[in-house]
Amino acid sequence: MKSNFESAEELLAALRAGAVTSVELTDEAIARIERDDKAINAICVPDFDNARAAARAADQARARGEDRPLLGIPVTVKESYDMAGLPTTWGIPQHTDYVPTEDAVQVSRLKDAGAVILGKTNVPVTLRDIQSFNEIYGTTNNPWDHDRTSGGSSGGSAAALASGFGALSIGSDLAGSLRTPAHFCGIYAHKPTLGLAPTRGMVAPPAPAVPIDLDLAVVGPMARTARDLTLLLDVMAGPDPLTHGIAYTAALPPARHERLADFRVLILEDHPLIATGSAVRAGVRRVAAALVDAGARVETHSPLLPDPSEAATVYMQLMVSNAAAGLPLDMYEQLQTQAAGLSAEDHSLDAARLRGMVLSHRGWVEANNTRELHRRGWRQLFAEFDVVVCPITPTPAFPHDHSGSLENRQIDIDGVAYPYFDQLVWAGAATMPGLPATAIPAGRSPEGLPVGVQLIGPMFEDRTPLRLAELLEQKIGGFQAPR
Repeated sequence: MKSNFESAEELLAALRAGAVTSVELTDEAIARIERDDKAINAICVPDFDNARAAARAADQARARGEDRPLLGIPVTVKESYDMAGLPTTWGIPQHTDYVPTEDAVQVSRLKDAGAVILGKTNVPVTLRDIQSFNEIYGTTNNPWDHDRTSGGSSGGSAAALASGFGALSIGSDLAGSLRTPAHFCGIYAHKPTLGLAPTRGMVAPPAPAVPIDLDLAVVGPMARTARDLTLLLDVMAGPDPLTHGIAYTAALPPARHERLADFRVLILEDHPLIATGSAVRAGVRRVAAALVDAGARVETHSPLLPDPSEAATVYMQLMVSNAAAGLPLDMYEQLQTQAAGLSAEDHSLDAARLRGMVLSHRGWVEANNTRELHRRGWRQLFAEFDVVVCPITPTPAFPHDHSGSLENRQIDIDGVAYPYFDQLVWAGAATMPGLPATAIPAGRSPEGLPVGVQLIGPMFEDRTPLRLAELLEQKIGGFQAPR
């Protein structure tokens, strides 16, 4: 069978029927990587010998009558996850030779589910970019246009999936790092509710793999179909046994609805702090039109929506305060001086980021209290709506830009330049309150680039946006292989 672009669900059915073996699927995936990845550079740490051994073991297990959720399915893992015996660098040159001795909890869950891990996928330095390039492994190209980025920080995983390198991948998301690469590469990804899937072992080297509840950051699934996201999320979800005990389980509630016509959806096209590019606007409208056509209740405004400008400001403050906590003291003191020089009237996102980098504990508590008010606002909104549809970033994938510091780069939105990091406001809409968000393909730009949107759902009701993603896939189509 031609397995390169089959879904994990389809491959599992073929494996169970005896129509194919895991060894055959794995050899086929490896051959495709060896043939095509020179142009893409998605798989930065191949692990083909161990993958073939795992595939043989999977076939033997199936012959004994075993069946597990991902038994025999070839997958990839974001480089930032610890895998015993393989380097974990986060793209940081001084940690090129760092090799952890234990697997991240999510890697262990993949292996326990029977997955065959082909290798690790490329990332930006310290995962801190909307592109995936570093001095160790080089640049990952977008499979649709090699002159453009595949996104970041899970850009290697998205490019691998769009190229047919394995059926599934696991990534992470603090600033759209699952959703943006999915949008840029035309695949699916799901940012789970904060805390749903444990992150232990998804840690920058050489830090130990200890169970820390990360503020804002999550780990999550990436795939070529919506149903595969649910398949993989069910493997990833559930508390860390080191902190909650092995016997503890928490079932997610079912989706609120099973038919498109029953969904109540709020559509957002515009953000007060940044423009929405025409190609992305068209993608949002395509999804809105499909919902209307199916008989869903669709609105474009609601007084219940928490203030997007305040949300973006608080998001930036919380995000960078955590990132800046480990800066050297002299650099931190320079930032304090710069922040003190800001005008009280400067409410730009650049100013919010600078203030956030030197946020006092008192200031962090104030920002966190505002976050809780926004969470309450979202709960009230989700009493009236089931899902919010909105952009992931303002544009499709942009040309590679490795110039200067991230703070000094710009993003071009239909001919107008904006600060590079301002494009994160849409990702922050779900991240700041910790809400689940599913990235889905929503068509292509006039240049033929993928365009995606995100479906934001209620906290711990991840199955609601995931189900809507499945239904929309049936209605408007989903992943298409790059041509």
